[in-house]
Amino acid sequence: MNRAERENPAAVDWLDQPISCDGCPDDVKPEGRCELMKACVRDRSVQRIAKFFSWNPDVANDYLKHPYFEVRACAAKHADVFHLRTLVNDPDETVRWAAVMRLPRSYLLRLIHDPHREVRIRVASRLSEQDLDVMIDDPDYYVRLMVAKHLPEHKLPLMIDDEDPEVRRTVARRIPREWLGRMLLDADAVVRMEVVRRLPDSALLSLVRDPDWRIRYEAAVRGSKEVLQLLVDDPDTEVRGYARERLDTWGPVELNDYREER
Repeated sequence: MNRAERENPAAVDWLDQPISCDGCPDDVKPEGRCELMKACVRDRSVQRIAKFFSWNPDVANDYLKHPYFEVRACAAKHADVFHLRTLVNDPDETVRWAAVMRLPRSYLLRLIHDPHREVRIRVASRLSEQDLDVMIDDPDYYVRLMVAKHLPEHKLPLMIDDEDPEVRRTVARRIPREWLGRMLLDADAVVRMEVVRRLPDSALLSLVRDPDWRIRYEAAVRGSKEVLQLLVDDPDTEVRGYARERLDTWGPVELNDYREER
C-alpha cells in the first residue's frame, strides 16, 4: 500500500468487501448525512465511521450491537448513556474503553477488574476519590500510577510499599509530610530523592550517610553548617568538593574537629 492509499484507503467494509451507497438505510441516505469515502458507517476506516457519527449522533443507539467493533466503539461516544450499560460486557476492549469514558460511577465499579489494562486505566482516571482505593492493588503498574496521582492524600500511606518505584515516586510527591521519614528508607534512590526535595532543611542531617551520592549532594547543597561538616570527607568527589566550597563561605574551619570516627 502506497502513501496515497494509506491516506485515502478504498471504500471497503470490515470484511474487506467493496461498498457503495446502494443498500444504505434510509435514515442515513438523505443528502448531508453521509458521504462515500468521507463519512460512512459501513466503511472499515475508523476515521470515516467516526465522521459518520459526528454527523449523525441521533442514530448511534442503533449501532451498539454492530458486528464490527470499531462501529460499536464510535457509536458509544454518541449513544445515550442509558444504552451504554450494555457495553460493559462487550467482548472488545476498545468498545469497553469508549464506554468507560461516559459511563456513570455505578457502572465504572463493575470494570475495576476488567481483563484489559487500558480499560482499567480509564476507569482509574474517572473514579471518584472515595472509590479509588479499590484499585490500589491492581496488577498493572500504570493503573496503580493513576491511582497514586488521584487518591486522597490521607490514603497514600497504603501505597508506600508498592512494588513499582515509579508509583512510589508519585506517592512521595503527594503523601502527607509526616510520612516522609518512612519513605526515606525506600530501596530506590530516585524515590528517596523525591522525599528529600520535600524535606525541610532541618531534616537533612539524616541524609549524610545515604548510600546514593546524589542524595548526599542534595544535603550538601541545602544543608546547614553541621551537615556540611559531616560531608567534607565524603567518598564522592563532587559531594565533598561542594561541601568544602560552602563551608568556606562560613570562614575558616578546622576540618579535623568535625570528622566522625569511622
